[in-house]
Amino acid sequence: MDEQTIGVILRVFPLTETSVVVHWFSPEKGRIATVAKGARRPKSNFQGKIDLFHIAEFSFRRSRRSDLHILREIELKETFSNFRKNIDLIEGLNEIVKLIVRSTEEETPLPDEYLMFVELLRLINNKRAVSHWPVIFKIKFLSIQGVEPDWQQSGLDPGTQSVARNMAASDWSNLMKLKPSNFQLGRLSKFLEDFVQYQNW
Repeated sequence: MDEQTIGVILRVFPLTETSVVVHWFSPEKGRIATVAKGARRPKSNFQGKIDLFHIAEFSFRRSRRSDLHILREIELKETFSNFRKNIDLIEGLNEIVKLIVRSTEEETPLPDEYLMFVELLRLINNKRAVSHWPVIFKIKFLSIQGVEPDWQQSGLDPGTQSVARNMAASDWSNLMKLKPSNFQLGRLSKFLEDFVQYQNW
């Protein structure tokens, strides 16, 4: 029996000459991997639908032998066309994807994490995201995951600690008013990189 849900495409890999593997991020199913058979054929029903960060309703049939399920249908909901040609934005989002993949288990519901990621995509697409959105997202994501750093023990200066706490607690609209210095952003970026690397997920 087919299952249906909504999700964001996180990764796409070729599997064979005609098929691709599509990794999804869904509120109900969490991270789930599917194979789109025949997707690389010119007349495939999947043509134009499978791309990074597309949001779609999709149906799939579970495999009895592996964690790679059969993708059946895709109905696009949002494609975020405004940022697709911006290489820097795509690279930044791919760093976020690495964090999501590293810190979450497959096929575990992630409703809050999903909504946060979709909100970020919409902000970027509408050109309403501040330039330091990767730092903000990482801090917020770690907070939702229950592994937010103990900022008081971080070794960061008090001003940078205060910035980090504001990023974790405030919504995106209020964070538009937050103006951290380049020094603070640099310190936070390096700290988060090291912190994530040494987490035992």
